[in-house]
Amino acid sequence: MLVSKAARRYATALLELAKEQNSVEEVLEDVKFVQNTITDSRDLLLFVKSPIVKPDKKAEALKEIFSEQVGKMMNLFITLIAKKKRADILGEIVEAFVDVYNKHAGIINVEVRVAQPLDDNHTAKLKSMLEETTGKKVQLHIKEVPELKGGLAVKIDDTVIDGSVKHKLEQLEELFLETAVE
Repeated sequence: MLVSKAARRYATALLELAKEQNSVEEVLEDVKFVQNTITDSRDLLLFVKSPIVKPDKKAEALKEIFSEQVGKMMNLFITLIAKKKRADILGEIVEAFVDVYNKHAGIINVEVRVAQPLDDNHTAKLKSMLEETTGKKVQLHIKEVPELKGGLAVKIDDTVIDGSVKHKLEQLEELFLETAVE
């Protein structure tokens, strides 16, 4: 999901407040809970994005949904967002918070595409190698893509390292085509 500047500002403000209150980890858990709840409930997502529902009604409903599930700071934050008529970007805000937190904690997200599932040993070795190479904590997101035929492709931010068999075959095909034209 694309995150707006407003969502990133709210997320940064929430992180700064959490740091001041020494409750970063608690707020992170609350944010993940809210994120999962919004992701899992299409109805809730439509509700918070609805321009028809008044901000006070959104605030009441969100308080009812989350009051016993998240801490006081998160409840106050959600109420503030709803009353400021920004509940429509709550999903973006919680996503942005995770990104801002990861930067704060020195964590990077790495997407790894593999043709076949990796066992725990290979996953641990890959994670260790990536952490050593990047100098940061790595959160692996492994996706199985059978079309790769073998090998793997690693994406860190905007950089892709493609060591898949499919990619190697495509490179060979290009080489053969260039040679055939000459």
